[in-house]
Amino acid sequence: MKEIIYLGTYTKGNSEGIYEIVLNTETKRLEEAKLVAKIGNPTYLALSSEKDILYAVSKTEKGGGIAAFKKNSDTTFEKISELIEENAAPPCYVAYDADRSLVYTTSYHDGFVSVYKTDSKGSLTLTDVKQHDGSSVHENQEKAHAHYMNLTPDRNYVVACDLGTDKVYTYKVSEDGKLDLAATYTADPGTGPRHLVFHPNGKFAYLVGELTSEIVVLAYNAAEGSFKTVQTVSSIPDTHTTFNSGSAVRVTEDGRFLYSSNRGHNSIAVYAINAYGDSIERIQLIASEGDTPRDFALDPTEQFLVVGHQSSDKLTLFERNAETGLLSLLQKDVYAPECVCVTFE
Repeated sequence: MKEIIYLGTYTKGNSEGIYEIVLNTETKRLEEAKLVAKIGNPTYLALSSEKDILYAVSKTEKGGGIAAFKKNSDTTFEKISELIEENAAPPCYVAYDADRSLVYTTSYHDGFVSVYKTDSKGSLTLTDVKQHDGSSVHENQEKAHAHYMNLTPDRNYVVACDLGTDKVYTYKVSEDGKLDLAATYTADPGTGPRHLVFHPNGKFAYLVGELTSEIVVLAYNAAEGSFKTVQTVSSIPDTHTTFNSGSAVRVTEDGRFLYSSNRGHNSIAVYAINAYGDSIERIQLIASEGDTPRDFALDPTEQFLVVGHQSSDKLTLFERNAETGLLSLLQKDVYAPECVCVTFE
């Protein structure tokens, strides 16, 4: 079986945009990456439910924004819509809401979250923007830095992580793409909330503290959209005293294992989750075999895990043991320029 992966990138060096690479699950190898769409700094990607429209971060000479691409029969992509805000920095995250035909983005540099309505052809119309305000104790927290925004499991809310304010904002979202603040969670000072993923039972979430290299286990109150801290676990060993920055986080569909990536320590941390979902234990730290593992993803079968390295232009392929959760190296040094997002079709 061949699984298609789309790679989001920076285009500051050798990259020209969005790339496609195939994972052959029979040979357990990644094949050669190929360019499928030329675009500036498509650092995050989201596929529509129809799987033929791809939404991507976009940067042009005028500013930053978001673009929509339609997949052609030859597997390349044609740009069908692009909204650029003049003199603005490009967003850092994109998510697609199939129920409401909405797209969510976050602005790290300017500290706001945005919502776009999409039509049947994938075209985009801005419907709402919420500006975050505040700061915290770390030197990277001089102002708001919105980093992630996506739906809660009940799909009644969207949750936004803000690294700069040490807060997680929960918004009620309407059918026409309007946001209304429902709850705010405040992490410990200096945590730097980056990304968040929910347990399949919908009762708990796992928050990446980018600045503290921690995973914070949160209890989720679906009635209010609120969170409270349950547990905090380090993603790196105590012996690592030089720079590290937490990045991506994923949970398995059976709710038994959690994975996170470390930039600096350049590793993937593996955690066992207890039966209820409210406690995790780190059981493995494995080298990512590259520099700056900014993103990774489990394939649809969850037998494989693919890591993208921003600084070394490489992908690494791991095999996952479904019973133990542990990873083993299959392939490394697969060329993928400036890769910062890994998205399976």
